[in-house]
Amino acid sequence: MALSAAAAPVAASPFFSRRSAERPRVLSFRHLHTDEWVDVTYRIGDTYQRSALLRLNQFFRDFRTGDVTTMDPQLFDILYDLKLRLGDPDARFDVISAYRSPATNARLRKASRGVAKNSLHLHGQAIDVRFPDLSTRRLRDAAVSLGRGGVGYYRRSDFVHLDTGAVRSWGV
Repeated sequence: MALSAAAAPVAASPFFSRRSAERPRVLSFRHLHTDEWVDVTYRIGDTYQRSALLRLNQFFRDFRTGDVTTMDPQLFDILYDLKLRLGDPDARFDVISAYRSPATNARLRKASRGVAKNSLHLHGQAIDVRFPDLSTRRLRDAAVSLGRGGVGYYRRSDFVHLDTGAVRSWGV
């Protein structure tokens, strides 16, 4: 079907492309250790929402110590793109771990060989998640297919690690 002469300029106008680019990016989380829930519009178009980022920094605090850091907003972009890749724009992530204070990371390193000395969790650049009602294997595969950051698969513990570091994967 051809556009009428009157409709063509409207369809090509910057208003339509700007409007679709300004679609709000919403994320939903449940923290498994604190049983807190959050739904937040963290970005509209190219603009991160400051109040939403502050709220997410608090939500992703080290649940063992209460320490808070600034989370890397690019991590939220990976999570948002991941839920779209999985075909579930309303999906909620279950959070196992996000920010870790140096004291928490040191304590975890003593208990497990699988904790990195300079973990990206220490810098607000990593998160361990799962989706309710979705296998972590499928979550891992979708994350690897994004080709962004690190993806670790922890089958026995039933979670996927995501980070904003170099593209790499383990446990895959």
